[in-house]
Amino acid sequence: MSLFHLAYHVDDLDAARSFYSGVLKCEEGRSTDSWIDYNFFGHQISLHLGPVFQTTNSGKVGAHMVPMPHLGVILPTDQWHRLAEQLTAAGLDFTIAPTTRFEGTPGEQHTMFFHDPAGNPIEIKGFNDMTKVFAA
Repeated sequence: MSLFHLAYHVDDLDAARSFYSGVLKCEEGRSTDSWIDYNFFGHQISLHLGPVFQTTNSGKVGAHMVPMPHLGVILPTDQWHRLAEQLTAAGLDFTIAPTTRFEGTPGEQHTMFFHDPAGNPIEIKGFNDMTKVFAA
């Protein structure tokens, strides 16, 4: 099994900690006064103080223009639904509200987009069958 690691900038570690720990319920790992590691749904992200990368809604996916670049994770559908309910109950402002796209095709998936407090876009996908993630 391999895990991905992604390091990116945030502009406020306290706000990032409130969001990733409090809203997303990610487990915090190592940290210093300039960065925090998180278990991001089984993968490692490192949030470092610095200038946040610029994004635009320039990625055409189905009927949506999605923020580019963005990070994300793919979850089994039941976990995706629980997270969507948790984030909705927390009053999260979605960029793209929880929805299903490509319905009835091999690529059918659930998706939601939102931004962290620094403006970094995040996509969470859900698949009914994880063996179909790369299906054409």
